[in-house]
Amino acid sequence: MSETAAPNALPLTDFSGLVLRAPEQAKLSPAQKRFNELLARIEHLTHQVQRLQAWSDRHRHAHVQVLYSAAQQMRELRKSLLLFLHDQLHSADLTAQQQRMARNKLRSLMDLLSPLADPQVQALADLYADDEVDQEEAQELAEAAELVRAKIEAALGQPIDNPSQYRTPQAMVAAGMRQWQRQQDADDDRKAAKRAARKAKKKPAVQEKAELQQTDAKTALRTIFRQLASALHPDREPDEQERKRKTALMSEVNAAYEKSDLTTLMRLQMQITQVAPGASARLADDKLAAMCLLLKEQVSALEDDLDQMQFRLSRELCIPVRADADEAAMTQALQRMQADQRHEVDSLQADLRRIGNAAEFKRWLKEQAQLTKEKAREEPAGWWD
Repeated sequence: MSETAAPNALPLTDFSGLVLRAPEQAKLSPAQKRFNELLARIEHLTHQVQRLQAWSDRHRHAHVQVLYSAAQQMRELRKSLLLFLHDQLHSADLTAQQQRMARNKLRSLMDLLSPLADPQVQALADLYADDEVDQEEAQELAEAAELVRAKIEAALGQPIDNPSQYRTPQAMVAAGMRQWQRQQDADDDRKAAKRAARKAKKKPAVQEKAELQQTDAKTALRTIFRQLASALHPDREPDEQERKRKTALMSEVNAAYEKSDLTTLMRLQMQITQVAPGASARLADDKLAAMCLLLKEQVSALEDDLDQMQFRLSRELCIPVRADADEAAMTQALQRMQADQRHEVDSLQADLRRIGNAAEFKRWLKEQAQLTKEKAREEPAGWWD
């Protein structure tokens, strides 16, 4: 529902009029306290969802465009570098050691490309599949991959599937990320199954009470809906402008009723039918308990929405996204990632310009081999830290 959907509408996050307050010299009952607690939780979650959505709206499109553009550029540049190395291996005057370095670099580039997505890359992958790898460098890469594997498995709490398939740290990280995503999906499925199992195991008396509360909750929801529908019926309004206003409000009422959104219906009830703030305090505790059931369902739905939003944005933006995190810190993380991607593109472009010179190409091969060894020796760090 839009905050500007109707003139003079209460803000989406204004819950103050719904809070129950005890009369003078009296205390709130347990049911009233529970009502207020759930209302406060809904308000907090609503603020978090809205805040995260607003932050995403400001940054997501531009960030994804930068990542997509950089990924496309890097793919093309890596492919160009791959083809250049292949040509040099068949035409340049390279020593045996330089040929090994060129083949190792070529294979590392193929690890970063998807051969199946490109016939030329696939053809080269098939051509060099049986080549001997420099044993010393292969051993260093394997040891680095094992270090990465240990850290990822500690973070995941389970072993990586078929780890022998991944011979480099980069390949191991990619495998870990894929498995982490599968684990998240499996965890969600398990939670849903547990919730269903708990409901199925309820004792008859508890289940009967829950069913009664559910019936009372639906009755309370339907009562508010009917009051609003009666007050807003557009066909009873002769004024054209007022009829349009009521039609828009009735659309909000229908949407809230379909979602069992009690707080929205109660706010609209206060606005339209002039129900006094905190009027629910006069309800009997059993009726309040039924309304608390609706609020509890709203809390669960909002928590699920927030979890899904955080997971989706983390995956799309490639940084950890949390509703309770500092917005400036998350924005800086986006900017750092964009800068890293642009730097990677610039580096690849510089490499392609440089290796056009035969002497520079041989120096570049040596530098790349040394960089690979240094990276293999470094303690790996990554998204699982």
